[in-house]
Amino acid sequence: MTTLNIFMSQMPPMAADDYVGFTFFVGAMAMMAASAFFFLSMNGFDKKWRTSILVSGLITFIAAVHYWYMRDYWISNAESPTFFRYVDWILTVPLMCVEFYLILKVAGAKTSLMWRLIFLSVVMLITGYLGESVYRDSAALWGFISGIAYFAIVYEIWLGSAKKLAVKAGGNILKTHKMLCWFVLVGWAIYPLGYMAGTPGWYESLFGGLAMDVVYNIGDAINKIGFGLVIYSLAVAASEEAQTA
Repeated sequence: MTTLNIFMSQMPPMAADDYVGFTFFVGAMAMMAASAFFFLSMNGFDKKWRTSILVSGLITFIAAVHYWYMRDYWISNAESPTFFRYVDWILTVPLMCVEFYLILKVAGAKTSLMWRLIFLSVVMLITGYLGESVYRDSAALWGFISGIAYFAIVYEIWLGSAKKLAVKAGGNILKTHKMLCWFVLVGWAIYPLGYMAGTPGWYESLFGGLAMDVVYNIGDAINKIGFGLVIYSLAVAASEEAQTA
């Protein structure tokens, strides 16, 4: 029996109509493939872009590992793997914020910007976890606090110092920054929908019928892989400019 067959035989069986488990499985495979793509392409770029590509690969790799565990947890317990999901986010979302700092370094971005975005993302995630798993009776309050941290990130990248640095850099940096900003504004909006679908509050009549894990899984695949592809496109464009200069 091959190693692959042994590995597959140890996997918990998944029902054919388990669409939640299916999205966990597809998400894990998609993000693992994205990680391989980012890691293998690193050496094709100038040194100053390799760290950004590396971080993109780490984001999707960490997510892929967690998704594999979350799939097993879901199949074994038929419960949302909330704890594992937030462990994934507490590692990957701050790394996504780091990407803003890395691309803006050419315009003079300071580490204070990076740590400010990381701090806000951690506050957003911790308060979200408290509302979703610990203090569910006051989920709306914790969600509100989490939302404040989220909109602080939105303000910083759309109107604050990060935006000013992107304008200063111009060209491909500005275009990439705008695309990442749209991911945060629109793509990350999927997470509050999943939060409201899985917690009690005045919004239950609107979002209570959503499959929370499916919403989160789709959001993760779009945001994490998409973030990395935007960074990859910037590295490609910057490398082509350097060669023609």
